[in-house]
Amino acid sequence: MSRAAFFTVHLLLASLPFFLDLHNLLMWAFFLLILLSFCVGVYDMQQTEHSIRRNFPLIGRGRWIMESVRPFVQQYLLESDVGGAPINRMFRAIVYQRAKGDLASVPFGTKVDTYRDGYEWMGHSIAARNISELDDNPRVTIGGPHCQQPYAAALLNVSAMSFGSLSNNAVRALNRGASLGSFYHNTGEGGVSDFHLEHDGDLVWQIGTGYFGCRQVDGSFSAEAFAETAARPNIKMIEIKLSQGAKPGHGGILPASKNTDLIARIRQVPVGTEVVSPSAHSAFSSPRGLLEFVAKLRELSGGKPVGFKLCVGRESEFIAICKAMLDTGITPDFVTVDGGEGGTGAAPLEYSNSVGMPLRDGLAFVVDTLQGFGVRDQIKVIASGKIITAFHMAKALALGADLCNSARGMMLALGCVQSLECNTNHCPTGITTQDPRLVQGLDVTDKAQRVARFQGETLHALLDLVSSAGLESPKVLNRSHIHRRIDQMTIKRYDELFPLPTQGAYLTASATDPIYLHLKEADSDSFSPATGHSQA
Repeated sequence: MSRAAFFTVHLLLASLPFFLDLHNLLMWAFFLLILLSFCVGVYDMQQTEHSIRRNFPLIGRGRWIMESVRPFVQQYLLESDVGGAPINRMFRAIVYQRAKGDLASVPFGTKVDTYRDGYEWMGHSIAARNISELDDNPRVTIGGPHCQQPYAAALLNVSAMSFGSLSNNAVRALNRGASLGSFYHNTGEGGVSDFHLEHDGDLVWQIGTGYFGCRQVDGSFSAEAFAETAARPNIKMIEIKLSQGAKPGHGGILPASKNTDLIARIRQVPVGTEVVSPSAHSAFSSPRGLLEFVAKLRELSGGKPVGFKLCVGRESEFIAICKAMLDTGITPDFVTVDGGEGGTGAAPLEYSNSVGMPLRDGLAFVVDTLQGFGVRDQIKVIASGKIITAFHMAKALALGADLCNSARGMMLALGCVQSLECNTNHCPTGITTQDPRLVQGLDVTDKAQRVARFQGETLHALLDLVSSAGLESPKVLNRSHIHRRIDQMTIKRYDELFPLPTQGAYLTASATDPIYLHLKEADSDSFSPATGHSQA
């Protein structure tokens, strides 16, 4: 007889008299709890997977219990207002307050250390304007010289998040919120689902490397399927996803647990399998090919605005795209810049932490490059990457963005509590799960109103900042309006840190210009760096 069996038999025999005389239900429950604990302890002694549980049966399980409750204890009991990641408590609170229409002011001054290195602020004006003097619904018209159906976009919109990564009710609420607030909703690369169309909110259809919703059986691009869907009236723009901030250079990931029959039908993939989008597009392989693809999608969609989204990696690759614009005469209608700090779902740790240029640097580089090649006035720039508050928007607009997208801000408005369960299918708020039991807890009507209210209140806060700076419109914001503490003795404005080149300056750059090395590497016929290649 094994040691475990011997102990079990003796425990039962020793407790038998007590067991026979037991009449109190509480005592029965206590006995069963002891017996269950004993059995768990015996199992732990026999298993070979975990050394701690084998050496310390039952008690060793406390480690896993503490690990599982650690995020909640930290967030609700230990976290400061300026602590917490990836979104700190202060920013989460302002989203909740604005989404619910609660009082959104703070008492007794800032909790931010204004003397730390990297602290940023906006310069106000003695000649401040009254906010009533500003247009309360500013729009940006997107559509270059080749666009036949330009679109007037709001300054803050729903960034790319796919159905599959998000639940059906989350998509419904976002789209209804977009419809209520008159802003657009980016579909993400997962395709246009029934839930995106249910409430007639404006859509930006994102086309990723998997070509979900417009693909052949072999996964390649289908022009016929694209044209059929792009003709829908509520699809206002098309966005080609080259890379995203969460995992630039890495294909999108949909866990097998989330790939239901419905998602498989929409994405045209086998049900119940992990869906990994390829890392690169098969419809083109060069900067010139990308722009030809842009022109093709514009034609197939009936002249709707077409652009692309990227997280900046190697600078010469984007410069190569700009060279191809001059060579082909084709320009996108917009470029969406995603920061390396972006991301709402599953991504490998190394990609989330250490791949891709952060938004501030990437945005300034893209704007500078378009300006340096003389095409900035034809192309709108959209900023995306951890944009939560009006000041985040103001910084992006000052750097040169025309408008902004927010993903995590919109998720918080939906009720996200940052439980960090996005990649497990166990999201407690029903936002990033396909579990019907959890999804039904998300009320579409209520959350749609919160999304619309958050967007409207944040836009109002932006206009408040703009009026305080003495400006008549957010369009007038520029790099001179934002200040940054470099160290304890140095403060610089954005126009000092990111000097804007003159129109077309990169076309005549010399070997002494800092940009020259990247210009020399860039080739309009290849994304690979071509050292020694002559500049445009």
